[in-house]
Amino acid sequence: MNPMVKSVQYQSPYMLILAFSNNEVREFNFNGYLGYPVYEVLKDESFCQKAKVFNGIVVWDDSTDFDPDTLFVESKPLINA
Repeated sequence: MNPMVKSVQYQSPYMLILAFSNNEVREFNFNGYLGYPVYEVLKDESFCQKAKVFNGIVVWDDSTDFDPDTLFVESKPLINA
């Protein structure tokens, strides 16, 4: 099991800066997910800015979220974070 998300910050365009429970800070580019129907709402950058963490998961509303495993595995470590 990968670490859970502790905090999230949206960075334009379509990038999340994530702090994980193992104290790593990583960046996740979700541009490749925008073609999936569930993530089409994230094409609106003002909506993207509403990202928050709920129980270790990045959420925007009741139907839009990213699993912490996906975020950790597909993100890149930030240098000098």
